[in-house]
Amino acid sequence: MKKTPLYDTHLKLNATMVSYHDYFMPLQYDTIINEHHSVRKNAGLFDVSHMGIFEIFGNKAFPFIQYIITNDAGKLADKQVQYTPLCNEQGGVLDDILVYKWHKEHFLLVVNCANKEKDLLWLQKQAGTFRPLEIRDLTDTMSLIALQGPLSERILENTFSTKFDYLKRFYFDDFVWDGIQIIISRTGYTGEDGFEIFADAQHVVKLWNLLIDKNKEGGLMPAGLGARDTLRLEACLLLYGNDMDETITPLETTIDWAVKFDKGGFIGKEAMLRQKARGIDRKLAGFEMIDRGIPRHDYPVLKGNEIIGKVTSGSFSPTTNKNIGLCLIKSQYNRVGEELHIQIRDNNYNAQIVKTPFYKRNIT
Repeated sequence: MKKTPLYDTHLKLNATMVSYHDYFMPLQYDTIINEHHSVRKNAGLFDVSHMGIFEIFGNKAFPFIQYIITNDAGKLADKQVQYTPLCNEQGGVLDDILVYKWHKEHFLLVVNCANKEKDLLWLQKQAGTFRPLEIRDLTDTMSLIALQGPLSERILENTFSTKFDYLKRFYFDDFVWDGIQIIISRTGYTGEDGFEIFADAQHVVKLWNLLIDKNKEGGLMPAGLGARDTLRLEACLLLYGNDMDETITPLETTIDWAVKFDKGGFIGKEAMLRQKARGIDRKLAGFEMIDRGIPRHDYPVLKGNEIIGKVTSGSFSPTTNKNIGLCLIKSQYNRVGEELHIQIRDNNYNAQIVKTPFYKRNIT
């Protein structure tokens, strides 16, 4: 089992620690619901140092990135961030990642914890025709923490005595704090405004403590994996391994918008064009429970007596006070208002397809 540099800090905060993809990670410090509401109303601080971080250098870095992702990196300005799937030749999702562009010869990729080793081997394999190209694994030397919530900009400015209103959503910048180089990105996985901060692993404890100590009276509280999951589900942000995997293409999910067929060649393009031409047989949809019952991953979804798919993610939603979920079902049933059943411990519970996301923040 691996530990992030913040492991001892979590213990001091009385976190409930759990095993998560070979890491000891905090599930919660307070209750999951309290942490969830803190992020929605004020702010929460997450340790996400288990994520994989890869740096790409070289004069062929841009065409390499364009070839491996389904989105269009050609639309990225310098110091802009882009969400994208990585797909295999059959169009299945290998991972969903964030691409950070410094310039056309320097990129940073943030990948899912569960896929780090797989992704690195795959990237190295694809790089063969784009030499000279350097792929550097920064996972063990760089840490990542996420400050999320409507007060996050104010908290960041209070911590560093610097204005950050210039940093727009999905942009990042280099920043020097106490003589230490860090990266601050206006991104996150909660459906709220927020920032993700990259720092050298040996300095991240000091940075975490500074944020907590200077802002605990201002509404900031630490938050764990439990709240991270309920927050992302409300915002309909997909979880790799649950809502998508190598057997599911982006066209079958809610991230089909991140496939840009007009940008030129990329891995999986031909397979997805064939799939699009013959029709998408199944689709990821959002639903709310009508009956009392909490849907969970892999629960069967039925229409009448027919199994039409399965739940990919499900939970109680603290913000809406409803039980919600995502399901991969036959496309003909993906209609807002369509009623279906979720099988929970051999009993069928009524549910209804609804418009997603389940929650969307107010932008003022």
